[in-house]
Amino acid sequence: MTSAGSPNPSGSQTGGGGHCAGLRGYGEIVPPTSNPAVPVVTTRRLKLRGWRDSDVEPFVSLNADPQVMEFFPDALDRVESLSLVERLRSHWEEHGLGMWAVEETESGEFIGMIGLLVVGFDAPFTHDDVPPVEAGWRLRRQSWGHGYASEAAAATLGWGLGKRRLPEIVSFTSVLNTRSIDVMERLGMTHDPTDDFDHPALADGHPLRRHVLYRSTS
Repeated sequence: MTSAGSPNPSGSQTGGGGHCAGLRGYGEIVPPTSNPAVPVVTTRRLKLRGWRDSDVEPFVSLNADPQVMEFFPDALDRVESLSLVERLRSHWEEHGLGMWAVEETESGEFIGMIGLLVVGFDAPFTHDDVPPVEAGWRLRRQSWGHGYASEAAAATLGWGLGKRRLPEIVSFTSVLNTRSIDVMERLGMTHDPTDDFDHPALADGHPLRRHVLYRSTS
């Protein structure tokens, strides 16, 4: 499954989380194996880990898939995907949280990314002194329909609200992205229609401009 949040195609696609009380213990935190700055979180079927060089080619293919990028203005070319990987690695170093590479445990295959990002634009929900943190994901099309997004998002929220003790994590997506909204609902995130907003990176009249906002708190 896929979701979309930031309309900047080089950014993350946001997804869902859940209430921390129901998530602790869902993902097991284990010592890192690929990047000492990035913790590894495991779920029943997935491993959330640091980025490896071998992830780059499948990530380029994922970002070029028009169905995966349906709720972004554009797909990414190779140069944009390579730049994005470097920014995702840097985000971990700068903030101590970020987007994990997602590995299917049984096959060992890279299937996408999921994690947490500091929101970097101005919107009604970003007025606090501390910038909000969003949960997001982007999975290859072949891995949709297996509950992987929900499984990994639950572990991500558990880690962020529990291990990192974040007071709140948000997720947002285009109002047209019903798949993502379904995941946010399924994982127990809360939605107040008064929080919905027009994404400032998209022009008036753009079909993706109107966004829903969901919240999860510790």
